[in-house]
Amino acid sequence: MAGDAQVADAGGPDRPGGGPGRPGHPGPADHESLRRNLGFRDLVVYGLLFIAPMAPVGVYGTLDAKSHGAVALVYVVATVAMGFTAFSYAQMVRVAPRAGSVFTYARTALGEGPGFIAGWMAMLDYLLIPAVAYLFAGIAMESLVPSVHRWVWTAIAVVVTTLLNLWGVRAAARVGFAVLVMEIVVLLVFVVSAVVVLVRDGAQRDWWSPLTGDAGFSAAAVVGAVSVAVLSYLGFDAIASFAEEVTGGSRQVARAVLLCLVLVGVLFVAQTWLVALLEPLSSAELAADPAKQGSAFYDAVDSAVGGWLHDLVAVSKAIGAAFAALAGQAAGGRLLFAMGRDRRLPHALARTDGGVPRVALLVSATVTMIAALWAARRDDGLDHLVSVVDIGALTAFVLLHASVVGWFVVRRMAGPPRWLAHLVLPVLGSAILIAVIVEASAAAQVVGVVWFAVGLVVLAMQGTRRAEP
Repeated sequence: MAGDAQVADAGGPDRPGGGPGRPGHPGPADHESLRRNLGFRDLVVYGLLFIAPMAPVGVYGTLDAKSHGAVALVYVVATVAMGFTAFSYAQMVRVAPRAGSVFTYARTALGEGPGFIAGWMAMLDYLLIPAVAYLFAGIAMESLVPSVHRWVWTAIAVVVTTLLNLWGVRAAARVGFAVLVMEIVVLLVFVVSAVVVLVRDGAQRDWWSPLTGDAGFSAAAVVGAVSVAVLSYLGFDAIASFAEEVTGGSRQVARAVLLCLVLVGVLFVAQTWLVALLEPLSSAELAADPAKQGSAFYDAVDSAVGGWLHDLVAVSKAIGAAFAALAGQAAGGRLLFAMGRDRRLPHALARTDGGVPRVALLVSATVTMIAALWAARRDDGLDHLVSVVDIGALTAFVLLHASVVGWFVVRRMAGPPRWLAHLVLPVLGSAILIAVIVEASAAAQVVGVVWFAVGLVVLAMQGTRRAEP
C-alpha cells in the first residue's frame, strides 16, 4: 500500500466515479463508490457549516474570564495553533485523496493498526459533535418557544438534516449554502450594529484590551484559554472526508481546508473583539461569577444594542447549529463508509445507493439521535456531551501529524523531505494538541482512555491483517 497513494494522486481515485484501487487490484464496485459532484465552494460551505461562523457566542464569557480580557488574542493564537493541523491535512490529502480523512492518512502512512485507531478515535468526535450541535439547536428553539420541550426540537432537527443527507451531498450542500449565507448576514448585522454603538457611545473597555487584556497581560492566562478556544475549530477537518466527491482533485480539498481555517479565524477574532468592547462587565467580574459567563455575549448585545439582536442571534444559532450537525453527520457517515469499505467495520457500511452512503449515514444518524435525545432530557446532558467530544478529534489529529512524519520523513515516499513542512511543523502541531489534551477535564480524559482501550480490543480481535478491497 505504500506506493499506491502517489499513483492515486496522479489520477487514480480522482477519476470521475472511481475509487481507491490498489496496484494489481480492481477498484471498489459501483455500489461502493461515491459520486464526484462537489465543487470547491461546496467544500468550504461544509467546513464553515460544521464550525459555525458564530461559534464563539457560547464560549465568549468563559474565554474572556480565563484570558483576563485578551479574548481576541486567544483566537489569534488558536487559529495559528490549528494552522499546523490544517497544514498537515493539506499534505496528506494529496497523498491519499480518499474518503475516511485521518483514518485513511494514518492507514496509508503508518499501517493498518494506527490507521484503525485514528479512525476509531475520530469516530468519537464525528458521532458526538453532531449530537452537541443538535442539542444546541433544541436549547435555542426552546428559549424561543418554551411550550415545546427541547428534545422535540432536537428530534426534528435530526430528522430534517438526515433526510437532506440521504437526498445527496450536492442537495445538502445547496441548502447548507443558504443557511450559511443567513448566518453570515446575521453576523454582519451584529458587526454593523456594534460599530454604530461604538462610534456613537464609545467602548466599555480600552480599544486594544481584546489583545492586551483589561487588567494586565498574562501569557499563562492566554495559553490556558486557548485550550478551550481550540474546540471552536473542530469541524474544519470534515472537509477532507469528501475527497472522493470533489471535482478538480485533491488540491481543491487542501485549498478548502486552509481557506476555511483562515476565514473562521478572521470571523472569530472580529466578533470577539467587538463584543469585548461592548462588554459592561470586566473580565474579573465574569471570572468571579461563572453563572454569567454562558450568556455574556447575549448580555453584552442586549445592553448595548437591544433585545431584537439577541433574538436574531438566537434564531441564527438554532438553525446554524442544526446544519452544523448536518455537516458533521455527513462527515461521520463517510468515515464509517471508509472503515467499512476497508473491512475495519462491518462491510455493510460501505454500501452506496446512487453514490450516497445511505447505510453509513443512517447508522451515524441513529447513534447521534440517541446521544442527543439522551442529553436533551437531562439537565446536565450538555455538560456530559461537551466534556468528551474533543478528545477523539485531538487524538486523531496527533496521529495525522505522525502520518506526515511517517510518510515524508521516515519512509521518504516523496523523495527528500522538506524538514520544516514534514517534521518541524507536525511536531509543533502535535505538542500543541497534547497540551490541550492535558488541559481537558478529567471526565473527558477518562472517556478518551476508555474509548481508546476499547479500540485496542477491537483491533486485537480483528488482527493486524491488511484490509481486503
